[in-house]
Amino acid sequence: MGATVDATDATFQAEVIDTSMTTPVVVDLWAPWCGPCKQLGPILESVVASLGDSVKLVKVNIDENPSVAQAFQVQSIPAVFGITDGKVVDAFLGARPEHEVREFIEKLVGAAEPTELDRLIEAGDEASLRAALELAPAEDRVIIALAELLVGTHPDEALELLARIPETPHSRHIAAVARAGSEAVDDVEVRLAELLPRVKADADARQAYVDLLELLGPDDPRTVAHRKKLMTALY
Repeated sequence: MGATVDATDATFQAEVIDTSMTTPVVVDLWAPWCGPCKQLGPILESVVASLGDSVKLVKVNIDENPSVAQAFQVQSIPAVFGITDGKVVDAFLGARPEHEVREFIEKLVGAAEPTELDRLIEAGDEASLRAALELAPAEDRVIIALAELLVGTHPDEALELLARIPETPHSRHIAAVARAGSEAVDDVEVRLAELLPRVKADADARQAYVDLLELLGPDDPRTVAHRKKLMTALY
């Protein structure tokens, strides 16, 4: 598991600069009063943990360690820095979604050997993906892969998994498949016509209508026409 430690003004040299000579270090500058820091911190920890010993995360509370904050000339937090060979090579400010954090850290690590998490995801079977979920329970790509695998047999569990992560076009489509069940796209026209009179007053009917449009997809010419009908019915 990737190491996560707290550093102070006194230990920063050893924990960050010295360590970075042999292992890439991610420095997270945060403070207890910072809301975005609380969002970003667990994501950083999860990604670093999934990458094993190839990277180290060092967290610094800038309220208690002003010298470190001054050294980085921090204007706002969270502030994250990638350090190798004693030098800052990359950085970002503010909270970021997990996939961007992973890209940042993997870039810092470089062309490392595949991690255990990578191998489990690559295997792609249910047992491997469940093991990956235990290893990285907040990892977007694990959740998406497992939800996609379960959508036909365990749709409720797929929806529960997807609720853990921010919505994306991919996750929205999987969720639509899970909710629509065995609805055949060939029967969409009939089903949409049945649902349309109920969409304004019935939230379930409205969701079912939207899910069917998601199944049709943006490239289907019927999608635009039926989306207009939905807007007219609602407003």
